[in-house]
Amino acid sequence: MAPISTDYLVTGMTCGHCVASVIEEVSLVPGVSAVTVDLVAGATSTVHVTSAAAPGVADIRAAIDEAGYQLQGPAA
Repeated sequence: MAPISTDYLVTGMTCGHCVASVIEEVSLVPGVSAVTVDLVAGATSTVHVTSAAAPGVADIRAAIDEAGYQLQGPAA
């Protein structure tokens, strides 16, 4: 099965520490194999999540909340 890549829009991140926190928390969601972030400091950043199956938005939202930021939703 080919991995699935899903993008999420997140606000509130301003620096590399923010990115590291989001990567750490989202990486803990079951099934997630990779996380990268395109940081737009002080605006809406894009979090790229690679997984075997699409993770639940609630799980991603909980992970991003735990990191201290706000999920705006999946990218269109």
